Amino acid sequence: MQSRSSLEIKYADWLREHRGILLKIAASFGREREEQADLFQEMSIALWRSLPAFKAQSKTSTWIYRVCLNTALAWRRAETKPRGHHAPLELIPELSSDAPPPGNAHERDEILQRLYAAVRALPPSERSLVILLLDGLSYREMGEISGLTENHVGVALTRARKKLAEAMKEVGNEL
Repeated sequence: MQSRSSLEIKYADWLREHRGILLKIAASFGREREEQADLFQEMSIALWRSLPAFKAQSKTSTWIYRVCLNTALAWRRAETKPRGHHAPLELIPELSSDAPPPGNAHERDEILQRLYAAVRALPPSERSLVILLLDGLSYREMGEISGLTENHVGVALTRARKKLAEAMKEVGNEL
């Protein structure tokens, strides 16, 4: 069993090294900044609680994704607050789309906000897989995290890509 101080060090290292995972998941599941901050905190707490159970039988990032996605899915199910309009997002990973490149920062921000809105509109299982895809995980790794077969991951991602492409085509038509 690890001592509390070694767990605290490992936890701090995990948060420092894998903060981007938590931010992406929070941005994909929370519509407003406050929701994203709340979810980030919930995932941080879940990681702390899960740390003693981590046996290094999988990659650290795989474990973190599993804990955080499960936390986000449970958090979303428990949410009963009415939803407002989407707030601008500050911390968004670079994403590509078929839409033409925006001419200015305002257009780019608007496209990214709409993309995250489209991701949030996906069913939670597809949303989770899109997050993992954007981070460059293989279908095998996505299957380990989600508990799905590689084939099912591929099918679900094909459906999600079609939905996102349609949503982004509409954005391209508006520009």
